[in-house]
Amino acid sequence: MKLTRICLRYLPVLCMFFMVCLNACKKDKNVAANITPVSIGLYEYVSGVNKRIFIPVTQIGTKTINYYEIFDTGSSGMTIDAANILPASMITASGIQITGDSVVVSGITVTSKTGTVSYGDATGITKEYGNLAYANIKIGNTAGSYTFKRVPIFLYYKIIDGNGKQLSAHSADVFGVGPGVSYANGNITSPLRYFETGTALTSGFKLATLNASRFSSTGTYVSGLLTMGLTASDLSSSNFIMHPLTYYSSGGYSPDIPGTISYSGKTISAQFLFDTGTPSITIIEDKLATNALGALPANSEVTITTNKGFTYIYITSSTGNLTEIQNPNNTDDYRTILSIDFFIKNEYLTDYGNHQIGLKNN
Repeated sequence: MKLTRICLRYLPVLCMFFMVCLNACKKDKNVAANITPVSIGLYEYVSGVNKRIFIPVTQIGTKTINYYEIFDTGSSGMTIDAANILPASMITASGIQITGDSVVVSGITVTSKTGTVSYGDATGITKEYGNLAYANIKIGNTAGSYTFKRVPIFLYYKIIDGNGKQLSAHSADVFGVGPGVSYANGNITSPLRYFETGTALTSGFKLATLNASRFSSTGTYVSGLLTMGLTASDLSSSNFIMHPLTYYSSGGYSPDIPGTISYSGKTISAQFLFDTGTPSITIIEDKLATNALGALPANSEVTITTNKGFTYIYITSSTGNLTEIQNPNNTDDYRTILSIDFFIKNEYLTDYGNHQIGLKNN
């Protein structure tokens, strides 16, 4: 409608319309200001020495599902197998079939942009092949849930491990909550960034210490492990030691934190990645290591110290805190990666808004 054609008798209606809009905006603003953090539970799972924490995903787009994704602080972005998400006719051995730039299926916008997501290092790389997609995502269960709006995800059609074996569908779906962006496509970031913070909260999350006694072979639901949305007290008076992150043109903000690590009577510089996605073995990258490659013996003491003064000491055993020494010349990865065992003794916080990671002994 052109404004020049508006009759005077419609003006009261228009004024009322604008007043309703203004009141609605005011109401929305107040609601936004009163948003509080949301906590949900995760599942603690163990198989042999391997531990995992899984986040339940119960809806993607308009499709009800029941999948458990690896909760991963070491990567960015959600990946999920297209099997039983898209019609089988769309999925072929050579890729997801898209006509044009995109197609909407069950509320999921699947684009023609393809890519590969890789996990691991030169000693073994697992690769997922698929397409960029967008969808509303619901996480949690009846004890607590949350729906994120229009999240960019990586919808893959096949996954190949380091030995060239194709893995079964949904065997390695990942819920990456790192601060960066996925190398598969610069649009893919942590789904937790899509939590509505309003005006009172900062974008980010806290991960409480994991309960060592709750890991089970069937997966035990542990309430309140994940809290989305950070308060001012989280960032200033909760005894987290904050570590500013470095930005890179490729990958965005890196979760790697500089410091030193001491083991077997020596101290070396390190770049730490605190990774819930590493299920059992901490990897110490030591460029001076030659004959010492391999597992540290049980009862070895390891001390990590970050450049901001956070310190953590652990003792290796035959069933926990397993640790290997590697040389980055062999792995092509310079990072010392702390496994999920770290999170049994320490709290973890990622502040997306201010680009920092907080660590706290518990």
